[in-house]
Amino acid sequence: MQTTNAAPQDQAAATAGAGRRTPHERLTALGLVPVGRANDYAEEIHRLMSRTPLFSGLEIEETRKLGGFMYVYEAPPGVTIINEGEPGDFMMLLMDGMIDVLRRNRYNYPSRIAVAHVGHALGEMSMFDGEPRFASCVTLENCRLAVLSRDSLMLVLSEEPELGNKILLKLVQLLSDRLRQTSAKLVSYLEAARDT
Repeated sequence: MQTTNAAPQDQAAATAGAGRRTPHERLTALGLVPVGRANDYAEEIHRLMSRTPLFSGLEIEETRKLGGFMYVYEAPPGVTIINEGEPGDFMMLLMDGMIDVLRRNRYNYPSRIAVAHVGHALGEMSMFDGEPRFASCVTLENCRLAVLSRDSLMLVLSEEPELGNKILLKLVQLLSDRLRQTSAKLVSYLEAARDT
């Protein structure tokens, strides 16, 4: 494994002004350690992405190109990488380890809604729409993550438009699938309420 302590700088973020911290600055402040660009891990990431709806169907060369816009970090256990309610400007692909996905219940107590395993993508919806994070993500053990920021995605769209459009099309399909599932649940709840 190649290790580098060079601070990744998102070009678009650097020009956005000194008033906001980049995802890299926030992640390193939490104790995550950058270990290199994701294209150094292209084969591993390609294998993992094939199991992730947002990235399935990418060729290995497309994964390498995308990896040039992503950074890999290592995180110790017990780190809250994503906080429920905060604005989202990055997503991550879990390369190694497990992450607890927690959402506050009606008593404002964190309740587990899922455990993310290797190959899961986390934070993609808030990264795209900028809305508050739906849940918190806390590392359960040592984890390795490939991170794509919104600013880096904008660079993908401008510098690699074919790849960027492929990712956006996958996102539309993913959102459509989730909307269909939510609609089906809503219809079944309404029918059950009508029958009582």
